[in-house]
Amino acid sequence: MALPEDLLFSKDHEWVRLDGGSATIGITDYAQNALGDIVYVELPKVGTKIAQFANVGVIESVKAVSDLFTPMSGEVVEINESLGRDPAAVNREPFGAGWLIKVRLSDPAEAKT
Repeated sequence: MALPEDLLFSKDHEWVRLDGGSATIGITDYAQNALGDIVYVELPKVGTKIAQFANVGVIESVKAVSDLFTPMSGEVVEINESLGRDPAAVNREPFGAGWLIKVRLSDPAEAKT
């Protein structure tokens, strides 16, 4: 799978797509492949304040349950509610329909770290 050129990546295999003062966050193709078939995703509520590198949820696959971390701090402004019905979207389209959360950034400069 080709990597989209507009993404930043964390060492923990999350990706970030910046859009002004906001960011969309998901997990990489490598991460979803390592997890295997994803069967459940637990995400924070809209309005939740999150710190950089904080645990913000859980992703469960047929192989394991893993914590989700955020590479950016801010406030959750949207979650991918469709993952409640179709968590496998993370497997099929990790950089598209399988996105996890959208965050209004507290400090856009964190993208450089």
